[in-house]
This record gives sequence, C-alpha cells and structure tokens, in this order.
Amino acid sequence: MSHPWMLAALGVPLAGLALADGPPVQLEPMVVTATRTNEPETESLAAVTVIDRAEIERRQARSLPDLLRGLPGLSLARTGGPGQQSSLFVRGTNSDHVLVLVDGIRIGSATTGRAALEDLPLEQIERIEIVRGPRSSLYGSEAIGGVIQIFTRRGGGDWSPRLILGGGTLGTARTAAGLSGGGERGWFDLGVSFDRTDGINACAGRATPFAGCGVEQDDRDPYRNLGLSLSAGYRLSDRAELDLRALRTEGRLEFDGSAFAGNIARPEQQVLSAKAVLAPLDPWTLTLTVGQSQDEYRAFFDDPDGDDGERFVARFATTRDSLSLQNDWRLMLGQLATLGLDYRVDHVEGSIHYDRDTRDNLGVFGEYQARLGAADLKLSLRRDDDGELGGHNSGDVALGYLFETGTRVALNYGTAFKAPSFNDLYYPDYGNPDLDPERARSWELRLTDALPLAPAIDGRWDLSLYHTAIDDLIAYDAASASVANVRRARICGLEATTSATWRDWRIETSLTLLDPENRSPGANQGNLLPRRPEQSLALDLERDLGRWSLGGRVFVAGRRYDDLANRNRLDGYVLLDLRAEYRLDPKLRLQVSLENALDTEYETAYLYNQLGRSVYLTFHYQP
Repeated sequence: MSHPWMLAALGVPLAGLALADGPPVQLEPMVVTATRTNEPETESLAAVTVIDRAEIERRQARSLPDLLRGLPGLSLARTGGPGQQSSLFVRGTNSDHVLVLVDGIRIGSATTGRAALEDLPLEQIERIEIVRGPRSSLYGSEAIGGVIQIFTRRGGGDWSPRLILGGGTLGTARTAAGLSGGGERGWFDLGVSFDRTDGINACAGRATPFAGCGVEQDDRDPYRNLGLSLSAGYRLSDRAELDLRALRTEGRLEFDGSAFAGNIARPEQQVLSAKAVLAPLDPWTLTLTVGQSQDEYRAFFDDPDGDDGERFVARFATTRDSLSLQNDWRLMLGQLATLGLDYRVDHVEGSIHYDRDTRDNLGVFGEYQARLGAADLKLSLRRDDDGELGGHNSGDVALGYLFETGTRVALNYGTAFKAPSFNDLYYPDYGNPDLDPERARSWELRLTDALPLAPAIDGRWDLSLYHTAIDDLIAYDAASASVANVRRARICGLEATTSATWRDWRIETSLTLLDPENRSPGANQGNLLPRRPEQSLALDLERDLGRWSLGGRVFVAGRRYDDLANRNRLDGYVLLDLRAEYRLDPKLRLQVSLENALDTEYETAYLYNQLGRSVYLTFHYQP
C-alpha cells in the first residue's frame, strides 16, 4: 500500500521553513499522551496517572511491573519471579489491549501482540504517563484499555554524573551509571544499567494432568538484563528544536519449559527515535517524528538431565518503522485544532514461516479541543487503512464542566479497535487471514476535586465509573480448527484515588472495583475473565524526617480465576512493602526496602510462584 499523496500534502509545510526567532516555548511540565498535545494534568478529561523520576526513586520499585502494580485500573499477572512474563490488564481488557510507547514510538512484538514490560530498565526512565480508557481515535490499534507512554532520561543543565549500586536477596545485584548535561539550549544523557538475580523456581507445574507450565523443574530461574540509553537534543531557536533518543536492552532468562518451547530466553529490544518540533507561525506548531523499534525473542533448551548445553529452539523478530506528522493550530484563545498522520510498516522474521511477513498501516487523525467558559470539549476522529485488513474508523468525544465549587465533571465516550497479530493471521495450522479487528465501545463518568480538608492539607480526589463492551474478540475455535472472532466481553468498573500532604506526611490511596464479564456464547457465558481481580486496594504512606524518610505500601488484591471456566480459583492476598531512606549528604543517599514483609504466598497465574520476603540495599550518588 502506498500513500505518497497524503504524505506529501501534510508534509508541504516543512518545505523552505525558516528557523526564525519568536515567542518563548512553554516549558512547564505537561501531560501529552491523553491528547497528543500539552495540557496540565489537573485539567485532563481523561483518567491519567503520571510517575516522574522522583516518584520512581521514592517507591524503590525493582522493575516496571512492580512500579505499575496497585495503580488505579491496572492489574498484573506474572508467571514467576523477576524477569518472567508479566501480563498487564488495563481496566479489565486483554493484555494486548494496551498500547505501549517509548518516546512516542510503538513497541512490542507484532507476532504475539504484547510488549515485554518486564525487560524495560527503570534506571533509564525519566517519566511514565498512563492514560486509562480508549485512545484509538488518536493512536489506532491496541489502545482499547489505554496507553502507556515511557519517556527516557532527557538530561540538560550542568554536567552531572550519577551512580547506583545495590544488592539484596537471591543474589540480586544492580549497577547503573550515567552522565547528563547540555547547558541552556541543549540536553544530553547517557545511561547504562545491569541487573541480575538468581531468581526463584518460576513454576510448580505438572505434566500429568497438564497444568501450569506442564513440566516439573524444581530449580531456580535466574535473570539478567543490560540496558543502555542515549538522548541528545538542541533548541536551534525559540521556534525549532531537535531531539534524538535511543534505548536498547538485552536479557537472559531461564524458565520452566520443555524441549519444544525451550527453557532459556534471550530477549532484546531497541527503540530509536528522532523528533523535530517547529513553530513557523505563532499559532502553528509542527511535529515530525520518525523512529524504529525492534523486538527479538530467541529460545533455547538446556536439558537438565544432559550435558549437551544450549540447543536453539526458535526465533521471533519484529521490526517497526514509523513516521508521524502532526500539525497543531491554535484557532483562538482556548481552542486548538490538530491534524496529523501516522504511517507504520511492520516486518516479522524468524524460525517460523508466515504466509505474509510485512504489512503497513496509515492512520489519519483530527482533534478539536475547546474551552468555552467553564466547559471543556474534546473531539477526535481517526481513520486507519491497513494493507491487509482494510479501513477502520474510531472516535472519541469528551465533555467536561468545572463548577464554582472546584469540582470537575467529565463524560467520555470512545470507540477503539485491536488489529489481529501476525500469529492470529498467519501462524501455521492456527492463524486465520479472514479475521476482523476486535472492536470496543466505552463510556466513562469522571469527577475530580480538591479534598475538603483543613487549609494546611493539600490533597485531591478522583473518581471514575466506566462501562466497556468488546466484540469480535479473537480466540481459538475448535469448529474451524483455527482462531476466529468468537468472543465478547462486558467490563464495568470503578476507580477512586486520593492523595494528600500534611506537614511531613504524604498519603496516597487507590481503589479499583472490577466486573470483567465474559459475554461469549456457550458454557462460560457470565463467568469472570481470567486473571483479573475483582477488587484491589493500594495504600502508600510516607513521612519525611529531615535526613530520614520512612514509608510503607499495602496492596490488597481480591480473588481471581485462571481459566475461562472459572474452575481454578486464585485466592486474594495482602502484600506489605516497607522502605527507608537516609541522606548522608546532598549527593549521597542510602535506601533499604523490605518487600513482601509478611512473606505472603500468593499466585497471580495458576501454579506460578511469586517472590517471598526480600531485602534490598541501594546507594545513590548524584551531585
């Protein structure tokens, strides 16, 4: 499929652009993922959670899945300890119904349809924005449950090194170093990190009758990961800036597997991006982004009963080349119009032969945002033209109102879709090239305001009620001996969050109530969708005592089922994490954490083990 005329039409403004001086660029921190434009987090009509670098270090999380656990509307299922596959469910939708971006570039495997969050190094991350609710009208496929955008470290300012050294239970070790700077107009950051652990026995499976991983391998499953990031940019003038980013990770993981699936994985990810932001006229901003993401998974088998060493089993590799062009035009005070396009080419290769190994997609989108007194209106519409699946439309409308009391009410309605993966379409003796995209419709009512407490207490609350209906879900159909659009789901939920600071105290709470119902015809109709807890609650409390800070986090998850038939019940559980930090001087900090302090035994996936009580010690040095 070729669309040169559309690329040329939206690219005309680039020709002959002069980099002239003009009004200063707005530099205050903004949320960009919800609308693809800058807006204050407190004014967003979408449900957004932002985690910055300070919060990442304050929480002392060991991995990205650990950091996301307990956030409103998010639930995790992990098949073992550190580095093992983590499935993220946003608002009860499937794990492949969330779009993951790194610096604006779509990542993940085009064969499985999921992104390996467990391999993204926390030390290279500057900021994370999580948008809950459909966003296909701005991003296209996959954004049914929401969008997670990860921003790598940017740098800037005076030159500054950093060093992190840590270790703990199960032979865990962490080393990270970096250098950032760039001055007033430029920015530069180089970072490298290495994590390793001896791990735990990932799976307590059995071969007869088949359950869990289907094998009995009572051994530890170690994991290691090497991460590297590089960013550089320069503000050429007040009307133009360039930004370059690179992120690469390489890992090695052992798991409980077989000669068919392997028991050693060597995953690799790489993301490259280049972005130019131009302001040829005062009301007009033009953003051009080009990038490439690579996702490679190689599986090997090392027979525990033999001495032959590692034997190659399989390889799956995805390369995604993308281009995005976005025009933002401020029509008048309080009104913003956006017109843009996304073009992407996916290519897969490896040890499995697919009937087709390349497909492309062109998405054209428009958005209108207006503030009309106390009311806010946001409209967006997108058309995706896939080379294999044809065209698909999606849209979103949001209306908000700010009352004189300070309460903001927002009503959102959106449609979204998920294109079938290469495995769904072309995997031998499994795929079905006649599949349709999965489709979703979602309503949301959201209220937010300041907490009505004493003037000395600074706090906010946020409440969201939502209903999502998903049709044409893809699943294996025994009648056709292939996958087909045979399932439906209806998901209702409530999310409530509060945050408050008072003197040296800080408290945050998050409550999620979920009813993920299987609406597919057949014996499982009315059952709960697998691996989603019906209730989850997180409470985080911290006190600053000068050089000392002490904190703790309680996470409570209700029951869930591991299968569609709801026969394998996974009981609810309570996790308690404790942490402390001591600032030896402004440059050096010592952190200690006690995770799963109650040594709770629990499962998020049937017969897959989770970490018990663990202790970690970390030194941070940064001038």
